[in-house]
Amino acid sequence: MSQQAVNGVPCRGKVLTVDNMNPNVKRVEYAVRGPIVQRAVQIEKELREGVKKPFTEVIKANIGDAHAMGQKPITFLRQVLALCSYPELMEDNKFPEDAKKRAQRILGACGGHSIGAYSASQGIECIRQDVARYIEKRDGGIPSNPDNIYLSTGASDAIVTMLKLLVCGEGRDRTGVMISIPQYPLYSAALADLGAVQISYYLDEEKCWSLDVAELRRALNAARQHCNPRVLCIINPGNPTGQVQSRQCIEDVIRFAKEEHLFLMADEVYQDNVYAEGCKFHSFKKVLFEMGPEYSSTVEMASFHSTSKCYMGECGFRGGYMEVINMDPEVKTQLTKLVSVRLCPPVPGQALLDLVVNPPQPDEPSYATFMKERTAVLSALAEKARLTEQIFNAVPGITCNPVQGAMYTFPRITLPQKAIDKAKEEGKVPDMYYCMRLLEEEGICLVPGSGFGQREGTFHFRLVWLPASLLPPVHIQTSKSFNLMRFYVTTLYCLNPDD
Repeated sequence: MSQQAVNGVPCRGKVLTVDNMNPNVKRVEYAVRGPIVQRAVQIEKELREGVKKPFTEVIKANIGDAHAMGQKPITFLRQVLALCSYPELMEDNKFPEDAKKRAQRILGACGGHSIGAYSASQGIECIRQDVARYIEKRDGGIPSNPDNIYLSTGASDAIVTMLKLLVCGEGRDRTGVMISIPQYPLYSAALADLGAVQISYYLDEEKCWSLDVAELRRALNAARQHCNPRVLCIINPGNPTGQVQSRQCIEDVIRFAKEEHLFLMADEVYQDNVYAEGCKFHSFKKVLFEMGPEYSSTVEMASFHSTSKCYMGECGFRGGYMEVINMDPEVKTQLTKLVSVRLCPPVPGQALLDLVVNPPQPDEPSYATFMKERTAVLSALAEKARLTEQIFNAVPGITCNPVQGAMYTFPRITLPQKAIDKAKEEGKVPDMYYCMRLLEEEGICLVPGSGFGQREGTFHFRLVWLPASLLPPVHIQTSKSFNLMRFYVTTLYCLNPDD
């Protein structure tokens, strides 16, 4: 319909409006970059413009972006990437010979010997071969086929791609996908976008966020009343909860998946981030194959890894991979077709991934520096994990489970009734209200637990403990920022929200 004319020319409404856009997109939420983060960006702008605040900087503890929070890049990784980006540097004697050889090998596999060229859609072949060798070594010699490796734009891209393959049906036949609560919001966002049914199973906070098969079965049986459960997603080590699943737990999950005929998705991007004594990373693939042919030849699975976390922290390069196990050959053909639509993953990210899965060896000149830097990063992360638990548990009103792995903690907070009532008056979830007050008054940006999911009546927040300004150097046991948080949490009990 034409609207009011302008200069005699009828004006029509927008072709695309919020009323006629894809309704699934409107259902997508991603708390990690949600309203609190948007407000943090506004506050940073206000600080630059000279607006007076009770603080001088915003501490962004909302997202696991290691380099943005002060972690230094690993020298060898950046040397090879520099050589790949500007091959003339091969003539520079400041670069070690092993870095030059890696760069030459990668460039030799690129079209026109340039990382600016497209690659094969599944990824550069020699890099997929290196990924397969890395997996074999990690898993004690269990074979890995490069044809089952798909390089990706970070792990997120591969996860969404697999969900696209798995989601189908209408009504009660619509695909249901089991995800943990608390969960990483990528999963709920992707399911909303795809119109799939989210099946929530709860991790056990009282047992250090452990996974219980009885809870999986409860969630599955309830979901069968309204959808067709087909997929079980596991994040190990956990995000946002920082737990590391035991081998027995993984075996139980695999048995459950086989019994219930579920496709397993194992998100293992924090596999090098394990800190707690007695904890160890076990890959789902390794456990699957060690359980014998009854499981290793039948359970369908995809596992994911990334260059964004662990000791690398190279989020911006968007490197990652997926390995598929026991996938139907015809489905695999469709998967290859699907990834070809986006042409290829970023080639610099593929190059970086190659260096992660094929690092310097003991007889190479870069090995000593590489190991020193890698060890230093992981040791610092382990100490921060310990300090986070120790300091939070000294704050009245906060309960924090041991941080076993990853780079997050998900503490439980007890809020005064007045604060809960005030939050409801403002139309906010109480932990959102808490996190917004913490941002406005102390300049600390967290993500409320409601953005990840939590049991009714409980409140949490996720804290990324990477920022140097949030936690002290490893030899210092106090922190101004944590003192501020301790003061704030303590005074919150005395807070009169009406003041």
